[in-house]
Amino acid sequence: MHRAGYLESPTFAYETWGELNEARDNAVLIFTGLSPSAHASSCAVDPTPGWWEEMIGSQLPIDTDRYFVICVNSLGSCFGTTGPASVNPETGKRYRLSFPILTLEDVSDSTHYVVQQLGVEVLHTVVGCSMGGMSGLAFCLRHPEAVRNFVSISSGTRAMPFSIAVRSLQREMIRSDPKWKKGNYDVGDPPITGQRLARKLGMITYRSAEEWAQRFGRERSTTHSRIEDQFVPEFSVESYLENHGRKFTGAFDPNCYLYLSHASDLFDLAEYGGSLAAGFKRLDLERALVIGVRTDILFPPEQQRELAEGIASVCTDTQLAELDCIRGHDSFLVDMDAFRPVIWDFLA
Repeated sequence: MHRAGYLESPTFAYETWGELNEARDNAVLIFTGLSPSAHASSCAVDPTPGWWEEMIGSQLPIDTDRYFVICVNSLGSCFGTTGPASVNPETGKRYRLSFPILTLEDVSDSTHYVVQQLGVEVLHTVVGCSMGGMSGLAFCLRHPEAVRNFVSISSGTRAMPFSIAVRSLQREMIRSDPKWKKGNYDVGDPPITGQRLARKLGMITYRSAEEWAQRFGRERSTTHSRIEDQFVPEFSVESYLENHGRKFTGAFDPNCYLYLSHASDLFDLAEYGGSLAAGFKRLDLERALVIGVRTDILFPPEQQRELAEGIASVCTDTQLAELDCIRGHDSFLVDMDAFRPVIWDFLA
């Protein structure tokens, strides 16, 4: 592991679409955000819709008729890849907080190992969304010989103070839940109150005030009927947050969330040589695309410009796309009409 410690015989979950060509030069690797699994798109084995269903497939921007597409569940996650919720083969017990400090460098290096096992030495393109954009950047830094092109979506060179502050508060919400028990919670009775609050805070930062003004206004919730209980959710936007908070609890392991959230804060391109400029010099890309959204408050447009300008200093064929979406940071998941043409044009 990048910051000390090791994992004995870790497991990695991944999915692929399309076929690797004879030259083995048509592979596209996708790094996910914090919470998605490797199931980015449906397939014959699992026909359920993936988290990027409208982006990956035949005749879609990441065209499975042309590319061999790989998506690996991040190290530290809880969807098949080894993480804090996994059993340590050396002890027979769950890792919990004995899991080593996790960094996005660990995510990128372990993914590089998976890619090599699939017979791919050089990737056509690495694509990373949100946290995955920083994982992808780490991949390009640490394995420059293994990637030709890079697409960064709603990400940056490092987390800025606002994003760090939000994630720190989310982690505190989980850790403050009495059921957390310093990571030793009952698997059947996790700290769902802390998780629910953390997710609600996350949703506030994933979307934009502009979208919510259009979408909810001051509409009242239809479920609010007991006037004597004046502090239950009364507005539609409150009910929306409550529904998302409840859906997330039980679907993601709390300790895994803590580790991946912390890893997102730790990454910093400037650690590669002492400055951002020195870090960018480690890249060896043929082409790059940086996509940002006007209403993103977690990775705002100025971070996209910083990233694009830095990559352009070492890769002349670098494009920057600033999209006028109102759905904030989550736009790459929900505003496909804006993102599809940009990615299509770059890969085409």
